[in-house]
Amino acid sequence: MAAKVFESIDKFGMALAVAGGVVNSALYNVDAGHRAVIFDRFHGVQDIVVGERTHFLIPWVQKPIIFDCRSRPRNVPVITGSKDLQNVTITLHILFRPVRVLPSITTEILKSVVARFDAGELITQRELVSRQVSDDLTERAATFGLILDDVSLTHLTFGKEFTERWKPTPTTLHTAVLLTPPPPQKSL
Repeated sequence: MAAKVFESIDKFGMALAVAGGVVNSALYNVDAGHRAVIFDRFHGVQDIVVGERTHFLIPWVQKPIIFDCRSRPRNVPVITGSKDLQNVTITLHILFRPVRVLPSITTEILKSVVARFDAGELITQRELVSRQVSDDLTERAATFGLILDDVSLTHLTFGKEFTERWKPTPTTLHTAVLLTPPPPQKSL
């Protein structure tokens, strides 16, 4: 009698393990900040993009391909010349998704925009320069399928010669102070 009970428990346990394995192989998770497309062995990649949560698929026939869609920060430092041939070191902070050809187009756009302004204008019209870089870079990145969430100039320095001879007037000094971001506050 006890042998029959253990035999039926063994069969039930094996059937439960097989069923659990099938169900487990039919589930997949798409984490936050990710998207997935399904590759079907008979029909190829499906047109539907799957969002975040747990999903079902047909085991051994379909396979999820998961993509990371989170925004990523990047600082891009560039040394270039202004319209009046002053050396300018400028750093651009970018939040973008997905990762691909960003560094090369960033350098190209940053150099072309900075070349339109002389060194004094870069100081006094920093907001205009930042907006122009953002507009041009967003437009150029769209041709590669990149999405830019934020573009901002974070650092701007000039060559030694210009720094030594630049005499700020009250108007240019006031404008430069207004356009310079405040230093980060230390948290306790």
